[in-house]
Amino acid sequence: QVQLVESGGGLVQAGGSLRLSCAASGRSISSLNVMSWYRQAPGKERESVATITSGGNTNYGESVQGRFTISRDNAKNTVYLQMNSLKPEDTAVYYCAARLVILHRDYWGQGTQVTVSS
Repeated sequence: QVQLVESGGGLVQAGGSLRLSCAASGRSISSLNVMSWYRQAPGKERESVATITSGGNTNYGESVQGRFTISRDNAKNTVYLQMNSLKPEDTAVYYCAARLVILHRDYWGQGTQVTVSS
């Protein structure tokens, strides 16, 4: 059983920063092939924000490129999303997700709300 718990969301002014955390339990994040952040705003499709593989490769959605950084702390079994230069368009519920390829299984956190005011 893998559980992912997001935290760090909140209300911030445009141009500000937030750091989201995704604490994993049940497996070490190093054993999970891909850790990702997704977001979904009301009335919009779920969007991939950032991913980091077990090998350390990262990838970012075009809309956040250069502003967001995904990282991990294996000792804390936690993945982070540093969000800088926030825009109102970044307002969404942010979800942490993990993929365990060998079991064809994806895991999702409960989400944390990020609201950016103009």
